Amino acid sequence: MRARTLLIAALLASAGFYLISEWSPLRRGSGEPAAEPAAPPLWRAPDVAYSAGLSPDEQNNIEIYKMARDATVNITSTVYRLGFFYEIYPSRNTGSGFFVRDNGEILTNNHVISGRAPQITVTLSDHSRYRAKVLVRDRYNDLALIKIELDRKVPYLRLGDSDAVQVGQKVLAIGNPFGLEGTLTTGIVSSLGRTIRDENGNDLEDMIQTDAAINPGNSGGPLLDSQGNVIGVNTAIYGPGGNIGIGFAMPINRARRMIEEYRTGRTYGPPILGINGVTIRGDLAEAIDLPREGGFLIYKVFPGTPAEAAGLRGARRWVIVGNFELGIGGDLIMEIDGRPMNTRDALRRYLRRKRPGDTIHLKIFRNGRVIEVNVTLGGARGERL
Repeated sequence: MRARTLLIAALLASAGFYLISEWSPLRRGSGEPAAEPAAPPLWRAPDVAYSAGLSPDEQNNIEIYKMARDATVNITSTVYRLGFFYEIYPSRNTGSGFFVRDNGEILTNNHVISGRAPQITVTLSDHSRYRAKVLVRDRYNDLALIKIELDRKVPYLRLGDSDAVQVGQKVLAIGNPFGLEGTLTTGIVSSLGRTIRDENGNDLEDMIQTDAAINPGNSGGPLLDSQGNVIGVNTAIYGPGGNIGIGFAMPINRARRMIEEYRTGRTYGPPILGINGVTIRGDLAEAIDLPREGGFLIYKVFPGTPAEAAGLRGARRWVIVGNFELGIGGDLIMEIDGRPMNTRDALRRYLRRKRPGDTIHLKIFRNGRVIEVNVTLGGARGERL
């Protein structure tokens, strides 16, 4: 009997702990005991003040969403293709974009509007639809600026400074994943300076990595900081087509350059030096009488290019060194603007930061001695449409 009494007491004590943890008799903020209800119900209506209370972070999310939602658009790009049986069928691609000016200019990814002469339809948050035209593309950074014509001003987003972004800071992504318009996700900047490869085999460099959920249809949408400034353009995800916490955004400063050059009437495109070759260093460099620290060994200088105008030299003959066939006699570019060129793709990466018309300073090894040469970069055939 005593054991049974103890068991009942223990069960009641346990039940009491559960009720205390769910219905605390302390008034929030006062630190004083409140009157305990005689018989607390199993369910009660939520305290209005409690349910309406939002943390500063939640309030920030809501404010950013309200500010950015109407400036974010859905983009459908339709290309008519020829099928296996020579029938014509529409191929559609969907993504997101956002206004960068109140006159209807929209920034998005180039792959969202890819295809020859696509029909581009933009749907706004009020479900109105407009036909868009392409103003300028940057295929190397997967960016595009398009425009719709309307008789009113539209809300647009401020462009931030992606060079000031730090790992760990909060970010928000808005887009239309899987056609679900106006979707907000949050996360942090997971890493900076990532390089990924797009569907055409081009390297997209210095990408912002985030764990904010990015899914198909988010492409082209804004990646925002906690102040509502755009710091990136959501571009790609890592994985088999769905979010697994690894997304990538193109830094907004890349887009800023494209937009500025378009608005000032300059032809936008990558800078051209006009050479090809290979990076070489170490034992392989010493084997053909080049400095061990190496650099970019020029194989060919293309006619009519800035490299030819500056007097750069290509290979004179070819030799076999170990398992490698190397062109020798050409200039070895050791540094550009004081930066070593002794790693794979170092030259290409550095040139992508430049504009046509910029002058670069080259430190070159030629015929056993070091010389210095200035080269003014040219421009590729215009990307401006």
